[in-house]
Amino acid sequence: MTEKTVALILGGGVGSRLYPLTAQRSKPAVPIAGKYRLIDIPISNCLNSGIKRMYVMTMFNSASLNKHIKNTYHFDMFSNGFVDIMAAEQTPESRDWFQGTADAVRKTLTQLKKIDYDYVLVLSGDQLYNMDFESILKNHKEQNADLTVATIPVVEKDATSFGIMKVNKEGFIENFIEKPNSDEVGNWKSDLPSKYTDKKKHYLASMGIYLFNKDLMNQLLTEEKDANDFGKEIIPYAVGHDNITVASYPYDGYWADIGTIASFMDANLNLTGFLPEFHLYGNKEKLYTHARMLAPSKFFGTRVTHGLISDGCICHGEELSRCVVGIRSRIGQDTIIRDSIVMGNDYYQTVEDLNQLPDNQLLGIGNNCFIQNAIIDKNAKVGHDVTIIGDASLEDAETDNYCIREGIVIVKKAGIIERGATIGLPRP
Repeated sequence: MTEKTVALILGGGVGSRLYPLTAQRSKPAVPIAGKYRLIDIPISNCLNSGIKRMYVMTMFNSASLNKHIKNTYHFDMFSNGFVDIMAAEQTPESRDWFQGTADAVRKTLTQLKKIDYDYVLVLSGDQLYNMDFESILKNHKEQNADLTVATIPVVEKDATSFGIMKVNKEGFIENFIEKPNSDEVGNWKSDLPSKYTDKKKHYLASMGIYLFNKDLMNQLLTEEKDANDFGKEIIPYAVGHDNITVASYPYDGYWADIGTIASFMDANLNLTGFLPEFHLYGNKEKLYTHARMLAPSKFFGTRVTHGLISDGCICHGEELSRCVVGIRSRIGQDTIIRDSIVMGNDYYQTVEDLNQLPDNQLLGIGNNCFIQNAIIDKNAKVGHDVTIIGDASLEDAETDNYCIREGIVIVKKAGIIERGATIGLPRP
């Protein structure tokens, strides 16, 4: 079935909740786990599942995403595989950009007429998970479904942030509500196994992963011309339609929706654990990205505890504790970094630059710095003797070079932090 499947990966909207990481890039282009980008997750899942025809729909800040895809995903002339960009465009039929997830797919139907397929797998470009899509295709066929929605158990606190559904004993979705408020969420509990209810997971949430039969998707998007969003409009309409069979595909693995700075931080730092739920070290479930051919990282007396260190780093620091360190990172002498993400750099400065340029022109993190609960975006320049400590007690704030969101300090891409600066709490 995979050879008859095409995947449509949604590039996301403005991504305001991930600002400032999305100030100059789209959500799927945000770096994760040191050397990858979020878009690598759905593409890798497709490749590992045998799905080799993918379209990525983009609109906002898409330049770096387009470049990454162009430089990374190449198929040989003997394969029918591809990863193509479908950028939002104005046409004689429509002068509007994408108005939502369903509208984005609707406006690409003309392009899909050029290929042969029976199933459409709709994916998000800003989630972290490993899934065998071949199994969801098998479940879809066994249930003789027109539409399948991947579902995952969640607790009540999270239920108000997702589409919640009730599933009958046969595995079909009977009712669906998009992001129920706190007053009504209690009415949407499902009868789930004890391994979930023991963890207070009583609700089945949509993962934003949809598998459509080709004819049904074309029908829904053509007939429901005013429906712009899958979760809010298309899925509820399909569930409530007597002639449409909507199945649930229960997923039992790790899944994280990277929607906020806090969730992005948690998902990254969790990867530094001994046996993280999202596994990067399997033989089969490989995670693909752009091959940069960088040298190995090197350290000079640094104590590393629970660190995820990428290629090409040069570290003279004293301590890295529960940190994700991106490619080409440079960390100065006696610097301590804890519970933080350092995204690294796009290029190296020369030895002459390092010896001659002032502090505020040196890529990376200077000497004798203390950084905790922070995100240092790419190509940032942090001077010597800087203290950056995020804390839940801090109010949101913004300057030209950094901002504070959800208690986390984010140094902006190419931001400059002058020597001796203190951001957030003082050094302990």
